[in-house]
Amino acid sequence: MEEYQYKHRGRVAQTFIYLGKLFRMFLFQNDWKVLPMSAVIAALVAFAVGANLFKTMEGTMMGTFALSCICIWNGFFNSIQMICRERAIVKREHRAGLHITSYVAAHMIYQMVLCVLQVVITLGVLKIMSIKMPERSMFTPWPEADLGISLFLITYCADMLALLVSAFARTTTTAMTIMPFLLIVQLLFSGGFFNLPAEAKPLTYLTATKWGLTAMCAQGDYNSQPMVTVWNSALKMKDVEVEGEKPLLTMFQYIEENDMRDDLLMETAKQNQNPEYNFDPNIVLKCWGWLIIWTVVYVILAVVLLEFIDKDKR
Repeated sequence: MEEYQYKHRGRVAQTFIYLGKLFRMFLFQNDWKVLPMSAVIAALVAFAVGANLFKTMEGTMMGTFALSCICIWNGFFNSIQMICRERAIVKREHRAGLHITSYVAAHMIYQMVLCVLQVVITLGVLKIMSIKMPERSMFTPWPEADLGISLFLITYCADMLALLVSAFARTTTTAMTIMPFLLIVQLLFSGGFFNLPAEAKPLTYLTATKWGLTAMCAQGDYNSQPMVTVWNSALKMKDVEVEGEKPLLTMFQYIEENDMRDDLLMETAKQNQNPEYNFDPNIVLKCWGWLIIWTVVYVILAVVLLEFIDKDKR
């Protein structure tokens, strides 16, 4: 009998075949909903914490933390179910000649496009809502572009972490159960917003939020901004009386009459500067480098897990 030999498509061809499939799913299976959702999240965050972003130390810290949260949220929801929802199909096609590297590469390209669109939408929403952007740029002529690179790298890193979880999880239910835990870890160990014990600080180096928050604080020139917490706290006590007098009120009136308020706020800020947030391109490049490293690690682990999908008996 005549034997038939089947010639499988090469890795590049398979990549584009699956990439086309993913974009069809984007259009016809409502995967496009992640885009308007990112706009809504960006608008809510801008409304809540955007007023003092890149204006004061406290506003910059809170705002960059919130922007990191947007990126993590978007990245997780982009891909947390992408592989596990078609796990049986992947297993069958792998046995039929599917190259896992091509499959993962298609997801990487597709998710990269999604992340870019989400960053553009986020920056557009911030612009529409008149949120202040960094005044100076480091690498491009536009500060918004520099900030956009940081937002993209955080989002894409979180996206690839979620893709790794999706490669590991057997069902979408399992993946969605793991996601809140990872989200809490990313937010809690951001390294700047929460005061962590010394023994917990090394864990911050494992999170995308740590590197994203640090990069954005450096880009926003955190250390040159005023600190208003001490002033605002003291101002609440201006009417406190001591032996029938209001010494704090008198002090505030003297400061205002002599235009000393801004100098006092900057002097307070000097006592709370953080060298990690200096306006230094090397700091930002280091943060970007770590985000890229973790992204590559997640991709490699996802490929390794999927290469053994045929042996998965779970």
